[in-house]
Amino acid sequence: MQTMSPLDASFLHIEDAVTHMHIGSVGIFEGPPPGPGEVKTAIAGRLPLVPRYRQKVRFVPLMLGRPTWVDDQHFSLDYHLRRTALPAPGGDEELRNLVGRVMSQQLDRAKPLWEMWVAEGLDDGRWALISKTHHCMVDGVSATDLLSVMLSTERDSVPPAVDRWRPDPDPSGGALITHALAARASSPYEGVRGLLSAARGPRRVASQLAEVTRGLVNLRPLLSPAAGSSLNGPIGPHRRWDWARARLLDVRQIREAHGGTINDVVLAAITNGFRDLLLGRGESVEGRVIRTLVPVSVRTEDDRGAYNNKVSAMFAELPVELEDPLARLSSLREQMQHLKHSGQAVAAERLTALGGFAPAMLLALAGRVGTRLPQSSVNTVTTNVPGPQQPLYLAGKRMLEAFPFVPLGGHVRVGVAIFSYDGGINFGVTGDLDSAPDIGVLCRGIEHGVTQLLDAAARKAGSGRAGAKARPPRATRTPRATKGAAAKGRSRAAGANGRSQGAAAGPQEPLSGKTPTTKD
Repeated sequence: MQTMSPLDASFLHIEDAVTHMHIGSVGIFEGPPPGPGEVKTAIAGRLPLVPRYRQKVRFVPLMLGRPTWVDDQHFSLDYHLRRTALPAPGGDEELRNLVGRVMSQQLDRAKPLWEMWVAEGLDDGRWALISKTHHCMVDGVSATDLLSVMLSTERDSVPPAVDRWRPDPDPSGGALITHALAARASSPYEGVRGLLSAARGPRRVASQLAEVTRGLVNLRPLLSPAAGSSLNGPIGPHRRWDWARARLLDVRQIREAHGGTINDVVLAAITNGFRDLLLGRGESVEGRVIRTLVPVSVRTEDDRGAYNNKVSAMFAELPVELEDPLARLSSLREQMQHLKHSGQAVAAERLTALGGFAPAMLLALAGRVGTRLPQSSVNTVTTNVPGPQQPLYLAGKRMLEAFPFVPLGGHVRVGVAIFSYDGGINFGVTGDLDSAPDIGVLCRGIEHGVTQLLDAAARKAGSGRAGAKARPPRATRTPRATKGAAAKGRSRAAGANGRSQGAAAGPQEPLSGKTPTTKD
């Protein structure tokens, strides 16, 4: 048995009929699709490396403790690994619609909290792997680690890991209570030990206290509501999903020309997307900013390989009022530089840690009440997770692209996740099905925002190129495609995303991830 951390448990407690707390990803692979047995064999061979994938959640009777992870006595890989096919013509729109439907369904809490869907029928023989994992199991960074574990860096099949797993007996309710009470008894001890440590290192503690205090002061703007917007309001249980693409080389060229970090450039492009979205809805952007929650990884090297949540948060303001793309980038660069030193993330992480001293019943009640109260302090969420920059394979097939999925909660109707993989920077945009039918406008605006900044970088470099364009994203085709098919792939990768329809993350994702203040 292993008790959840307060943060992990909170992702369970805030889930309800309309707030689904799974993160996910969509990997697009070269064809032809592997047979059902091949995928099952590949995943089964990696399961010993991820024990959590064969554990389920048990709630402590009378809410006397936080939920606990226990082995699933009836674990069946066939339940979690599913197969489906896209309707003709098997294009991007059909895939996005399928992802929206899959992500609209909650995970079964009586089973280990993950699913993988193999979706056949993409054009040119390609196929997709749709992954969804509950946020209480992983954050964005650990999910990226998990992706690298479940997939392979080699095309050839990887020898399966030695599997000696035998499920432990399912604990009784009394055993869960005893375990929870023992854990509660240890909390005061941990607090006393912390005080003793503080006495031995007063200067360090004073420095940390000052940092937390500064962070709490800088969190005060959240007490004032953001401007009213169609981005906030009640949501339903159903989702739509869309994507945008950029190339890492282009983003680096922009950074080198105009300064800042790669994440500053990414946020500037997203700002252009939200500006286009609001203008398209007939809303004024004069004097407006979009306040976004930015998940921040507080995972250390010692935490690598631990599949849980190690995240905090900062709150940035996207300057959608600014029409000039360079002005937007400059504004964000200064703001993010300030936030790095504001202590917001440290203060938020310390507040989360205090949950370890609160009774589980109060934590659960606070989580549920918090998601039901109307709020407009935060308009959206923007999470950025760096992924592997080398190709990954499953059952001998190369993953060509990967897009993240971020969940929606509270009264936030649109969320953005960013995932970098093998030279690409891909954006996954989640929207409430009923109140955000136009997220395709946001996606096209993100791509146009990158092109605007790349144009400015080319002009600054004096290259003489008129109307520089972003490099076409890598076509999602097999390397053996015919010349004609390859040309068709390049055309679609560069332009098919110009469609404005919004539709329907290895596991990724992402939802909570690395802070956009991290320098490349």
